[in-house]
Amino acid sequence: MVSGVALASGGGSPMVAGIPVDFILFALTLLGVALFHDHTLKVGLIGLVTISVYKILFTGFHTGAGVAGLAGHFAHEWVTLANLFLLLMGFALLARHFEKTRIPVVLPRYLPADWRGGFLLLVMVFVISAFLDNIAAALIGGAMAHSLFRARVHVGYLAAIVAASNAGGSGSVVGDTTTTMMWIAGVSPLAVVEAFVGAAVALVIFGIPAARVQQKYSPILKHTHEHTHVDLPRIGIVALILAAAVAMNVVVNVYFTDKADSFPFLGVAVWAAILLTVGIRRPDWEVLPETFMGTLFLLSLVSCASMMPVETLPQASWPTALGLGFVSAVFDNIPLTALALKQGGYDWGFLAYAVGFGGSMLWFGSSAGVALASMYPEARSVGNWLRHGWYVPVAYVAGFAVMLALVGWHPTGALKAADAPAPAVVAPH
Repeated sequence: MVSGVALASGGGSPMVAGIPVDFILFALTLLGVALFHDHTLKVGLIGLVTISVYKILFTGFHTGAGVAGLAGHFAHEWVTLANLFLLLMGFALLARHFEKTRIPVVLPRYLPADWRGGFLLLVMVFVISAFLDNIAAALIGGAMAHSLFRARVHVGYLAAIVAASNAGGSGSVVGDTTTTMMWIAGVSPLAVVEAFVGAAVALVIFGIPAARVQQKYSPILKHTHEHTHVDLPRIGIVALILAAAVAMNVVVNVYFTDKADSFPFLGVAVWAAILLTVGIRRPDWEVLPETFMGTLFLLSLVSCASMMPVETLPQASWPTALGLGFVSAVFDNIPLTALALKQGGYDWGFLAYAVGFGGSMLWFGSSAGVALASMYPEARSVGNWLRHGWYVPVAYVAGFAVMLALVGWHPTGALKAADAPAPAVVAPH
């Protein structure tokens, strides 16, 4: 064997310098996304094929070896991927419905005509995400920003919209996939509410500079047409789609937990509501081809992440939880959360904040970021995201520190439902 390459003692996985080759291949894929952001779909698909072939030939999967193992792996993951596909495609239509309600056009009547208006928009996204999937919250925020800022939205403000959507869902068991997983595993909904402490602090820290930058880049509309009226039927359609998503999430996770990983209930509920209302207002089907390409890219990254050998974590502690937030910006937070639940010993509010908000630090670190980037292609640059959205990682660390100071680290033991089934809401962040 070549010097520097070894086999992992536990599972026979080849390693280079102590790092499994699986992770190296995934890291190279993510590097390709960062360097070739105009060809992200090609990079994602090449990475998926490369990792799949590598695991078929050398390591196998948890479900078995070779092609049969690959088939078994995706037979296990298909609900996650199908739900994510249906949500991203459906919420793109939802965002256009919302934009055509004309609410974004009349919103300047009620928002301050300076940077405070942009900040209040982020607060609205934060609140919406607390009871709705963060993908929809980000797309609704993007639709409002498109109208409020004359279609000129700064990359730093786009990062803030994504951060607001992810932060808002971190303290609610219906606001993010990871918190829903905790709920299913036996964590009390009240145990994750403390995440709102850090999330609120983070919102102020990243929200104010982002709003100021946006106001300077493209000021908020100060006036609207006097005779503009909202489209009430479209408002009803938006409300129905959102109600279908929330209701299905609650029903499945409360009454049919054992069936949650057998069918993409949430995505089907969203599309049922969309199709039932076609006769009232026609959806903008024209957005689907471009949305499909962005969705396919996200699914390729999620599929790559699902094949990573995330077998162990350092001992549960607040530094580990803090680090998981940074890891979550690169790797899928669903397997990270599942492993933490099996390991036990975490303060679940801290973990919810870390894995829920951490993905905001990169545009592809959360499904909300990828969804918004499909609406604003200029966001698909790691360099621009980090350069203009630098306040997001600063806010993440600051919010975590405030939680430590005010709430304190209070870990719990192992959970009874260690092998919790997958949640009905399936979106990486």
